[in-house]
Amino acid sequence: MRNKNINTQFVPSRRVSSWNRNQNTVKYRFENKFGPVTHTVFVALVVTVLGLIYLTQAARITSYDYEAQRIDAQISELTNRKQDLEIENARLTALSAIEESAVAREMTEPTEIRSMGQ
Repeated sequence: MRNKNINTQFVPSRRVSSWNRNQNTVKYRFENKFGPVTHTVFVALVVTVLGLIYLTQAARITSYDYEAQRIDAQISELTNRKQDLEIENARLTALSAIEESAVAREMTEPTEIRSMGQ
């Protein structure tokens, strides 16, 4: 069964004087050429594949951007928490330093507590 879409062209051998027995005298040259519709479909397919590759690369970059934003937000939150802890540490350290000072040791408990309204 022969394929009817294949164009064949018979080209006689250029070495006519050196024919030998059991040697082909005809060369077959197949010329598969695409038509305009096949060429257009092929170009459209290539453009589509390249577009999909571009979109996957762009989506990958966007996902890295979201991850970077998430990490930046986490860094900001941890920086705020660190500042709060530094303030609390300074407050607690100051209270303990005041309680242990010489002035605080010499203070006594009041014997009588009165309000201004009494």
